[in-house]
Amino acid sequence: MNGVMASDDARVKDYLDDRLQTAADLESLDTLLDSIKSQQTMLRQQLSEAKSTKSKAIEKSHAAAQALRRDEELSRKQQAAVQRKLMEFTNANDPQDAMTRFNVIRGSIHKVEVATAYLELGKEAEALSRSCAENIKRDVDKAIVSYEQLESLAKGLPALQASNDSKVAPKLVGYVLTTAAITRKEIFDHLATELEGTLKQMGWPKASVSISPKLSSAWNEQVGRLLDMQKPELRKAADVNVHRSSKEEPVVLTPLEVLVRPLALRFHYHFSGDRLTNRLDKPEYFLNHVLELIEEYSGFIQDNVQGQLVKHYKDGDLSFIPAYIDATTAWITALMPMVRRKLQTILPQIAKQPSLFSNLIHELMAFDGKLADDWDYAPLSPSIPFRGLSHYVLSELDYFSAWFVVEKDFALTRYDAIISDRSTGYLDFDTIDSKLSKPTKAAIRVNDLLETITDGYRSLSSFHQKLKFLIDIQIAVFDKFHGRLYEGLEAYLTRTSTVGRTVHGVAPGDNADVSGVKGLDRVCRVFGSAEYLEKAMKDWSEDTFFLELWEELQYRSQKRGSMKGDLTMTDIAAKTSATINKEEGAVDELQGALFDETAASYRRLRFRSETALIDAITYDIRTALRPYTKVNTWASMSATGSSMHSQTAELDSAARLLDEYISFLARALGTASLRRVVRQIGLHAQGYIWDNVLLRHIFSTAGASQFAADVRGICQVFDRYGGPRQGSRSLGKLEEGVRLLALPVKGEIPLEGSAAEQDVVGGARQIGLWEVERRTFASNESAREVLEELGMSLLSESDAREVLKRRAELAS
Repeated sequence: MNGVMASDDARVKDYLDDRLQTAADLESLDTLLDSIKSQQTMLRQQLSEAKSTKSKAIEKSHAAAQALRRDEELSRKQQAAVQRKLMEFTNANDPQDAMTRFNVIRGSIHKVEVATAYLELGKEAEALSRSCAENIKRDVDKAIVSYEQLESLAKGLPALQASNDSKVAPKLVGYVLTTAAITRKEIFDHLATELEGTLKQMGWPKASVSISPKLSSAWNEQVGRLLDMQKPELRKAADVNVHRSSKEEPVVLTPLEVLVRPLALRFHYHFSGDRLTNRLDKPEYFLNHVLELIEEYSGFIQDNVQGQLVKHYKDGDLSFIPAYIDATTAWITALMPMVRRKLQTILPQIAKQPSLFSNLIHELMAFDGKLADDWDYAPLSPSIPFRGLSHYVLSELDYFSAWFVVEKDFALTRYDAIISDRSTGYLDFDTIDSKLSKPTKAAIRVNDLLETITDGYRSLSSFHQKLKFLIDIQIAVFDKFHGRLYEGLEAYLTRTSTVGRTVHGVAPGDNADVSGVKGLDRVCRVFGSAEYLEKAMKDWSEDTFFLELWEELQYRSQKRGSMKGDLTMTDIAAKTSATINKEEGAVDELQGALFDETAASYRRLRFRSETALIDAITYDIRTALRPYTKVNTWASMSATGSSMHSQTAELDSAARLLDEYISFLARALGTASLRRVVRQIGLHAQGYIWDNVLLRHIFSTAGASQFAADVRGICQVFDRYGGPRQGSRSLGKLEEGVRLLALPVKGEIPLEGSAAEQDVVGGARQIGLWEVERRTFASNESAREVLEELGMSLLSESDAREVLKRRAELAS
């Protein structure tokens, strides 16, 4: 207590110290006391009110507790009374048993109530069905109203059945649904019969049929009723299709189905049995007949049905489906079922005859193409292409595997026929542009075969089926032909190599067909064919069809990681392009193509055959140049010789061989390939002459001039077939070396101011041999300067010094 008082005194002290800090504050002491008294009074009042509120709350709490106890007692008494009554009602000995028996009774009562409700529904459905039957002939509109009520009742029953566990429900639901379906059919049959009567009066299906004014009202009324009756079915089908990845074909409109009936009878008459028009080998007969029906009646349909479709289906989702809003599309859709029935009839027979089966599928593809191209037929949506009857046969009727085997056998048979024809093994000089390398006739025919195969499956709608054709037929044929070219090149290399001749016991005389131009021809067959087909694959990769196929393949590889059927992504990548196995976003969209792997194998074969070509020519040229390398009169030649500046005799053989080879290459190779090969041949020849002639002999001024004339002669051969200055590009270093070697001594330089002062070749100031020698051997910088003055850019300083050492005047 004392502690509390001390604490209060301290608080008072602090308060006074805070309020009375100066003498002036004492003047407001009375005001301060009044304020404190006022606050004290207010606090006492609040405390009194709080005590009063607390007292009332306690009283209320006590009253509520008493009321709760009274309610609890009353509830206990009521529960006991209910339990006694329940025990008496169920004749049970204890409350728990009584409750169990009561629940059983209640469940039975509920089942009776549910059964009674279903029975009432059944009676209602029966009454509506009877009403339809009674009114269908005298007042079809009333019958339709009754049917609509019956249909609404039938639609609600499945949901009602799901919420009630009753063994009676399925039977009653089935009964109502069956009754609704039967009633619907009766109304449709009646309306169709009425429409058939009107059509008979019109003279349908005559080509010149028209609707007279007195029949116009009946026509519009009957067609309109059928369209209205069918609207729920169409909406249901459209809703189901929205959630399907593989869309179902649209439903045939009933008025158009009625119009097709007499045409279907005529179709069946002409294309069944032993009629001359019913031929398995001529499916185009019945397909062209269908196209004629479309053409013949499209005008009537457009004039008399289009308005009805717009009137009844313009509102809602049905207006976006061409088969329901466009009369011509709806007409074509109505004709399709009779064609499908015809196909179902003939396929079991025709599938056993490969040639007829293949012909049928190709005719169906052509038919599908005409519908799409000539009539813009896209029944589901303008953005969804028509899959066609070919898809119906191959995918829905599951004939793709059988057809694929047939097409693959045909392709391989045609390939074998091309390869077995000996005339196709030769280069084709007639049909290929002169600027391109010449492939063999076999390569051209194989390419034509592959293009035919592409046309055969281009219109398939299934991605899996197109990929199957690409990998198992097209790329397989590419691989077979590549194997043949590869084996041909290997055989050539084996017979022409030293090791191969030794191992296989081939005598030099037995190699006539792989030596000389004949040998080059064999290698050019491989080179030209590889280059031709590699370019064809590049062109195909840029074709819209293959681009779309590649994009779809990339999408599936990145989003799904697996493929349908027997194709795995790893197998596909090995056959097409390794880029499809890379992570999403890791590859540039412009990289990769369907034929990457196959084109790469042909490219490697082209490189190898090009190397073999260069090696063969280089080997023969070097052999032919050996006599030339043994000429040892260069230092003793004089300017007065009779053969001065004519080609050295020992070079004639090599020059003729070079001319023969390059003239053949000019015909067999394209411009770019020829220049590339000729340049490599020139470089090899240059190296051989440089090492074995220029750097091995000493040359007098006359000998150097003769050597220069020989080099010019070789360059002329290159220029003649490879193009202007091709010799200089190929033997440029040798040309510069010969010019340096043939520099005149000071006494041979024309006097200053003469017409011959400028060098004909380089256009530079003439410099004498001695000056060049002095400056070349002085330093590298000096050597480079003098070479630049002479217009020589290919010779190094060391090369120049080695060349100058070959001059007789400087050799000592």
